[in-house]
Amino acid sequence: MPVTERRQLVQQLLKKIGFNNYLEIGIFFGRVFFHVNARNKIAVDPHFKFSRARLFKRRLKSLSNMRAKLFEETSDVFFEKHAASVLKKPLHVCLVDGMHEFEFALRDVLNCLEYLDKDGVIIMHDCNPPTAEHEISFKEWEADRFKNEWNGDVWKTIVYLRSVRRDLNIFVADCDHGLGIITKRKPSVPALDFISADQVKQLSFQQLNENRQHYLNLQPASYLEEFFSIKNL
Repeated sequence: MPVTERRQLVQQLLKKIGFNNYLEIGIFFGRVFFHVNARNKIAVDPHFKFSRARLFKRRLKSLSNMRAKLFEETSDVFFEKHAASVLKKPLHVCLVDGMHEFEFALRDVLNCLEYLDKDGVIIMHDCNPPTAEHEISFKEWEADRFKNEWNGDVWKTIVYLRSVRRDLNIFVADCDHGLGIITKRKPSVPALDFISADQVKQLSFQQLNENRQHYLNLQPASYLEEFFSIKNL
């Protein structure tokens, strides 16, 4: 079955030899986290959307969930107070799916990079909003009573890092609302020419829509299997 969504990709990558350490930022109901098998896995979210009873049942279902470490706090607090002691081994796979706003997403990615294995992978969800309505701010989404799917402007993290980090290979797979892929490989395409986070922050949805392929280094979903050589795993 082709890889077309984040849970599939996470699990396929963790099947690679030596890929055992998994961090997920923004687990919400745990629909990805509790279904992922990894020797060491850590969840971070300021507000878990599941009860203690459900957590207990989930832990009983797999050894992976039994050993999992959960931190109900913001990712900023986690990295400031706990990451150094908890992340004793380099991370192999990180799923960044927390607050869907540029500044928050960028901090999460930069913090993850500090602990990422040289062959590790950061996956960012919601990097390819299809309409301006999907890209509204959290306050606007909240005022609209959380209607519809919300992607926010995390796509700007992709644009910014593609501009300033020439030590990273970055692209967005055109599936599951846009899966941003960040690795410590050499870039395969030229850098973007934005020079600051403030400049990127001012970009509009219209500018994204007119330059989507270029800004995001947008690739078809099938490229994931080619890039990671995971088709036969």
